[in-house]
Amino acid sequence: MRESLTLDEVAVPLRALRLLAVDFGHLPAPSVHVSTIYPQRLELTFYDDLSGFERWREALGIVPEAVTYREQNDGQTGVLRAGVDHAGAAVHLTGYADIVTPVPAGGAA
Repeated sequence: MRESLTLDEVAVPLRALRLLAVDFGHLPAPSVHVSTIYPQRLELTFYDDLSGFERWREALGIVPEAVTYREQNDGQTGVLRAGVDHAGAAVHLTGYADIVTPVPAGGAA
């Protein structure tokens, strides 16, 4: 059994979060996750807000070509993912959004 980490051992992503809050406090607030399983990782997640994902992607200097796209939930949810090193932490961005299937004009789907 692995011994529990101390708060000092997850300080890198917490420090990165603090810097992001100072530098990008005007951007939409993501859900934030720091884990003892991946102590160097900071996860920023956007639910139903791909525009928030995109604003953070641009602010962190992640090129569009570095973003991956996939679908889950039988094609009902689109998922964008990207990552960058920032202030010594591996920052992972994830955005989720419902996929809207257009209804053909003049008919039901």
